[in-house]
Amino acid sequence: MRRPPNIDELLQRMTLAEKIGQLNLLSAGEGPETGSAHSRDIRARLEAGQLGAIFGTKSVRSVRAWQEIAVEGSRHGIPLLFAEDVIHGHRTIFPLPVALVCSWDMALVRATARVAATEAAAEGINQVYAPMLDIARDARWGRIAESPGEDPFLAARYAEAMVGGLQGDDLTALDTVAACLKHFLAYGAAAGGRDYDNASLAPAELIGVYAEPFRAGVAAGAASVMAAFNAVNGCPMHAHRGLIEGWLRGVCGFDGLVVADYTGVHELIAHGLGDRATVAARALLAGVDMDMIGEDYLACLPELAEAGLSRPEAALDLAAPAIIAAIDRSCRRVLSLKQRLGLFEDPYRYCDEARAKGAALAAPHRDLARRAVAASCVLLRNEGVLPLKPGSRVALIGRLGDDRANMLGTWAVSGDPGQAVTILEGLRAVHDGPVDHAKGANIVDDADIAARLDVFGPTVLPDPRPEAELIAEALALAARADVVVLVAGEAKEHSGESSSRTELDIPAPQRRLLEALAQAGKPIALVVMAGRSLVLARESRLADALLLAWFGGTEAGHGIADVLTGRAEPGGRLAVSLPACSGQVPIHHGAETTGRPWTGQFQKFRTGYLDLPGEIPPARGLYPFGFGLGYTRFEWGEPRVTPASPGGPDARVTVAVTIRNAGDRRGTEVVQLYVSDPVARIVRPSQELKGFERVTLDPGEAREVRFTLARDDLTYLVGDSVEGLSRVWDPGSFILRLGPNSRDLTSIEITWND
Repeated sequence: MRRPPNIDELLQRMTLAEKIGQLNLLSAGEGPETGSAHSRDIRARLEAGQLGAIFGTKSVRSVRAWQEIAVEGSRHGIPLLFAEDVIHGHRTIFPLPVALVCSWDMALVRATARVAATEAAAEGINQVYAPMLDIARDARWGRIAESPGEDPFLAARYAEAMVGGLQGDDLTALDTVAACLKHFLAYGAAAGGRDYDNASLAPAELIGVYAEPFRAGVAAGAASVMAAFNAVNGCPMHAHRGLIEGWLRGVCGFDGLVVADYTGVHELIAHGLGDRATVAARALLAGVDMDMIGEDYLACLPELAEAGLSRPEAALDLAAPAIIAAIDRSCRRVLSLKQRLGLFEDPYRYCDEARAKGAALAAPHRDLARRAVAASCVLLRNEGVLPLKPGSRVALIGRLGDDRANMLGTWAVSGDPGQAVTILEGLRAVHDGPVDHAKGANIVDDADIAARLDVFGPTVLPDPRPEAELIAEALALAARADVVVLVAGEAKEHSGESSSRTELDIPAPQRRLLEALAQAGKPIALVVMAGRSLVLARESRLADALLLAWFGGTEAGHGIADVLTGRAEPGGRLAVSLPACSGQVPIHHGAETTGRPWTGQFQKFRTGYLDLPGEIPPARGLYPFGFGLGYTRFEWGEPRVTPASPGGPDARVTVAVTIRNAGDRRGTEVVQLYVSDPVARIVRPSQELKGFERVTLDPGEAREVRFTLARDDLTYLVGDSVEGLSRVWDPGSFILRLGPNSRDLTSIEITWND
């Protein structure tokens, strides 16, 4: 055990070159790489003291080997940080984040993060690039799969749970890791849903909606933050001093490390911000402490620290001392995180091959993953088909029904598809009747799209037989069955980074398969695998039951089978609105009202679409945020508010409702509280989520659910700039709404005066 250094004294002993070296972050090259630049000569960088962190290692042996070079071969013995993308699990893969948030169960979210931290830390990783906190309201954007959905309140609770699970109470513990909130900021608001594209947002929406999960993550103690690729209101985030140094650090009080995304500093050149030296200076001054992959800091900061930088065309005139001060500041942040992690005392504290072997895919981890799958599945429709009847003959149809390669979902970089459980395996394990399988159709029928989906290895694997033959085989199987379970949807790389789509339908060959099966007359339970909100209007008409199962990870097959057979409740409630057509996105439950609002049916010269069925709200979609069915039914009492007319800044309002399980089996309901401000100084959201509680009740059991609102819960931001934002509130009328989703609500109006 070594004695940890005094950071101030260590900085004084370090040369400028050594400080700049600590700001360099490279890839080990042992996993997928997502840009044109690649790390080379890592050993040479280490021996020259030019490296502060490595990401993408895949074994304890690799971590220890790199760490030994850094510690034993450098002048000060400064250890490396080892980072990895651990988005929805490390070795044990959990449901995609957009799915896991559908559980509305933050204790479950925290538990999955605990497992991820335990497995990652056991393999030498001490920083994880998670959680991803990008609010996503446009399902064309592929990285909605990794997001916490559309709502800032729900996303903020997810942020708190993830940070708590990853970091625990002690960052020096052997089973905790440093969380990294990403991608700061508004990456999910990309224009047109095009990945990497830019965001244009009013200041109040930028901070009140898109920054809210980051505020919550910082308040929960997150150790690091990653900058986003995109520009926000004209300024790329890797150069956005106002949002990083100004809002994140100045307003939120964040005192941790900010890292670049993959070549994010270098990409400022393509954004049009200047040459390599200029963008290096701009990123450093903006508060980006570590430069990932591009090595622009390493190449440019030594000369900038000697001569400064004058770029009139970029409105930059920086003296050398300002550059040196920024280098010192960022180096201090790097060293401070290493100290918080206990790496100076024991650089090899995370390197334990026996612990790594015991932690990876441990039985309790897989059990938790199985429960998480069921809790994330959202039942959208059920005409008595589910749960499957005991002893029934099941025709399981669809390529995705017996498909190990696609079960994990996107960006499970350390997961092993070979460990995944397929739906066929899961059903045969728990259903007490025969289960037969046929492919029925290929996932896609476009060779170019198939090639794009196979970017990280073959996952589409088309069957060469004619489509008619595949469908005929499926129809023959259905004819012998009591019920059809059709598994259809996306391949895993239909969503994720650089996987934007213009259309949100299930791919065409699978749609044609459903249409053929629907004419066969057998009841159909459709299980949808997806990494985004899909348009399911056609499917809702053709299927008797509709289960949105997302991508469930390692235990997907077991968890989905538990739901299909009734061993588990479909516990999910939508964290994203499902559009009725692709043209509806972006979409979210709190869309602002207009001066010509929708009235419940299409009317000319009012907000709406000519080609959308009149009963579908144009701004809310087919299935609303918060929606999900179960296998029992609940009776709701009348909501009660006390007091009905509160007054003063310290007043509190209590909202209560009693719900009762009126069915014949144990079930779960998510009680949701929304608030509307009908008269305000600016146009306000039509409603805002302000509370939720997940309640599980036995048959006949009743429970009162209570929420407390303070006046601060009714405030909002106004201002023409981020710096000029202030939080205000309007006394008077407020409408409180309680219900099982954002559409089916009971309202109470209160008057809250000063």
